[in-house]
Amino acid sequence: MNIFTIFAIILGGIIALASSAGIALGIFATILYKIYRKIRYGISIFD
Repeated sequence: MNIFTIFAIILGGIIALASSAGIALGIFATILYKIYRKIRYGISIFD
């Protein structure tokens, strides 16, 4: 295979992993923020 093809495959894999990690962390942060608002202000978790 061409060196540029290998580089593109590696770069695509890194971008895909970073995107997946960002989405997972975002969901986790949102859940924690909603729990914090529930405890601190009494706002519903579903709002």
